[in-house]
Amino acid sequence: MAPTAAPDLITPGIEDVIADAKRHAGEGTSEHSMVLNMGPQHPSTHGVLRLVLEIDGEAVVALAPDIGYLHTGIEKTCEAKFYQQVVPLTDRIDYLCPMTNNLAYCLAVEKLLELEIPERAQVLRVLLNELTRIQSHLVWLGTHAMDIGALTVFLYCFREREELLRIFEAVSGQRMMTSYFRIGGLALEPPLGFEDWVQKFLNAMPERIDQYENLLTGNPIWLGRIKGVGYLSAADAVALGVTGPPARASGVDWDLRRDMPYCGYEKFEFAVPVSTVGDVWARYVVRVQEMRESVKICQQALDMLKSMKGPIVANAPKIVLPNREQMKTQMESLIHHFKIVTEGFAVPAGEVYQGVESPRGEMGYYVVSDGTAKPYRVHMRNPSFATLQALETMCKGRLLADVVAVIGSIDIVLGEIDR
Repeated sequence: MAPTAAPDLITPGIEDVIADAKRHAGEGTSEHSMVLNMGPQHPSTHGVLRLVLEIDGEAVVALAPDIGYLHTGIEKTCEAKFYQQVVPLTDRIDYLCPMTNNLAYCLAVEKLLELEIPERAQVLRVLLNELTRIQSHLVWLGTHAMDIGALTVFLYCFREREELLRIFEAVSGQRMMTSYFRIGGLALEPPLGFEDWVQKFLNAMPERIDQYENLLTGNPIWLGRIKGVGYLSAADAVALGVTGPPARASGVDWDLRRDMPYCGYEKFEFAVPVSTVGDVWARYVVRVQEMRESVKICQQALDMLKSMKGPIVANAPKIVLPNREQMKTQMESLIHHFKIVTEGFAVPAGEVYQGVESPRGEMGYYVVSDGTAKPYRVHMRNPSFATLQALETMCKGRLLADVVAVIGSIDIVLGEIDR
């Protein structure tokens, strides 16, 4: 039997894509350049991402992302599930901010159902989403610093992240894939001692952020690796669909919590950090400031909860599961429970889009109902997918080592890119 030829390491067509892009830009192909694979198994790509780079010496001439290695088909799977069964799937989209995905999806379906959510549930949603934002930014800062060689910051960030994961586990039963939000409210009452636990964390967090900045902000090695690197203009950010901290670091003053408020965010006082510098340094500064603002929002939410009583689910017995005591003692509640679990609940026909401000930018859920108990279509607009488009713009002409810093600065999650 004749030996088979070794597979080509370069995906057919990638070189053509790079050549076409250069030709349209009026650039010729250098005879000194070479095509290089970065990933898909590479520590600094923050997931299973493959970059095909054309480099001339150490300089990046062209860059093409190759995605799809983590494809799960979650959007299609949603069509075979009852509306409530979709919530655990949303956790897996961006696994660093599962509650933000839960919230975006639940808000979209609640719009179709015209459900009124109790105020206490809204405040708890805001509190948990801002804690999730802090947790996500801690992972970003720790891994971004480690990519560039600052190992100590990684250990400090994950120290605080561990405390947050313990809080999430106490609330929902899970550290990461929480599935805590429900269409109509929340799954469970927060545990005893929850408010004191969160208060203790919030009291310590500003000083911990100071520690991170003391290690990095004035560090000459850190500054040398990120200042003036990976520039993205405001016009390019808008044209490429970039949102969140990368856009705000380029001067695009847009935050859905302030500009298209949801979940009662209009009741909270907070600043939206914006920079016009547009480089890796600016993205670092914006996210660190965002953590400080999230601590302020969490404190306001916690203060509201201390004087707030009431339910955590909407008064909708045909949509929201009754509590266990009602189910065991009231026949009507038992019937509602049985029908919701076995048949789901019908959602009026229509379509809706709901966007929220995730740690990475605008996360939107487009939900289409055909009047049955299962969604006709669920589409997720994820910020990492759009931001990845800007990678070549930020890296072109820079050194190969700068690509690592730029990838870390845009904080992508491959789960939401591939879906």
